[in-house]
Amino acid sequence: MAADRAPLILASASPRRLALLAQVGITPDETLAPEVDETPLRGEMPRSCALRLAEAKARVALRPGAYVLAGDTVVARGRRVLDKPADADAARAHMALLSGRRHHVWGGIALVCPSGRVFTRVVDTVVRFKRLSAHEIERYIQSGEWAGVAGAYAIQGRAGAFVAAVNGSPTNVVGLCVHTTCKMLEGAGYPCA
Repeated sequence: MAADRAPLILASASPRRLALLAQVGITPDETLAPEVDETPLRGEMPRSCALRLAEAKARVALRPGAYVLAGDTVVARGRRVLDKPADADAARAHMALLSGRRHHVWGGIALVCPSGRVFTRVVDTVVRFKRLSAHEIERYIQSGEWAGVAGAYAIQGRAGAFVAAVNGSPTNVVGLCVHTTCKMLEGAGYPCA
């Protein structure tokens, strides 16, 4: 920890979020994996879900005198949230739903400052998949890359070949909009550069 700033805690077990922060020279002093039920609430819109979950994760990891940064990624087709699939059948259904269509990736970001003040943002990125053949879907399912990721895909992996267009922040799709996160940290007095 630098002597001239409060510590930064990343409230996330995601190696992708840690790597994205490292990419811009930010190394959290600590990482925690907050246990939060990620099930959307009845009638909850995807955008609201991403924001609620990010804020809940930040609050679980609160440490006096520290910055706590948390993020959550929600992949949605319309109002339907495409969760982290429980098994290959669920992942297959997600891929079939995304095939040849546009979907939203909502990135919720929450930052709790040493003062206790909370800043939140939601970033929306629209992703369009090419039309996938049954063979492409099956080959992807066999890779196992769908496990543990929202929407059953990671853009930086094999599913990157399915992405025809991205409108918005590519890092948001990976797991954390770096641009918005840096703006939030700098606005809260945490040195990013």
